[in-house]
Amino acid sequence: MHPEAARAWPAPAKLNLFLHIVGRRADGYHLLQTVFQFVDLCDTLHLTPRADGALRMLTPLPGVPPEQDLCVRAARALQVHSGCRQGVDIALTKRVPMGGGLGGGSSDAATVLLALNRLWDLRLPREALAGIGLALGADVPVFIGGRAAWAEGVGERLTPIELDQPWYLIVDCGAAVATAAVFGHPKLTRNTPPITISRFRDGTTGNDCLAVVRQLYPAVDAAYRWLSRYGRAQLSGTGGSLFARFEGHAQAAQALAALPAPWRGWVVRGLNRHPLLDD
Repeated sequence: MHPEAARAWPAPAKLNLFLHIVGRRADGYHLLQTVFQFVDLCDTLHLTPRADGALRMLTPLPGVPPEQDLCVRAARALQVHSGCRQGVDIALTKRVPMGGGLGGGSSDAATVLLALNRLWDLRLPREALAGIGLALGADVPVFIGGRAAWAEGVGERLTPIELDQPWYLIVDCGAAVATAAVFGHPKLTRNTPPITISRFRDGTTGNDCLAVVRQLYPAVDAAYRWLSRYGRAQLSGTGGSLFARFEGHAQAAQALAALPAPWRGWVVRGLNRHPLLDD
């Protein structure tokens, strides 16, 4: 057995500190500008290599057939790319809410690629893993790259960026936002002028999806109005999770204590480095 086969592999959530839609490609994909920062809210994966080539999801997610699960798809894509004949049993402990704009599925897929690259002794460079990951989802490469990043294109052109690592309160109101419905909405802003990193640092940014998500999902609108009482409420990705920055853990925890039921919340720390970057 591989010496790392029994270990737990973290898959952190991410926040989009802003999200501008600056255009649209001929194939219909939206062109974006955004900044990704990881947080210490993580899913956990246990991966046990198999000699027979089978890929088994031991902890299927509700409503997600195993063959469509991003973890299984990532393992299969790595098999195909590398020609590896090994398989894996995958067990996932899910903490990052699904459909919340926090990148949980993409992060899980990235961690599967990073972990199996070692467990299967493939020794592929991160650039090759990122290429495999991009075919699974536009957010996967940032988790493979492992650094907080300024992103352009469909989110795959990444420039590492150093950010403050503040405390955030993340609020999940239970709305699983359909990304396709947001990007297909006629009122979505699609022509925000491109900005520079220095302008992002000046704070003149927002999330172009926020107005549409608030209109389509009343629960997100209610959570946005509640969180705005404590700070600048922001939408991560296309939602439906919201977050606000706090100066310290105590202030974020105080707001969390007042969170209305049945919403869920987490006090998290911003991270500029993926937990597996230096592993």
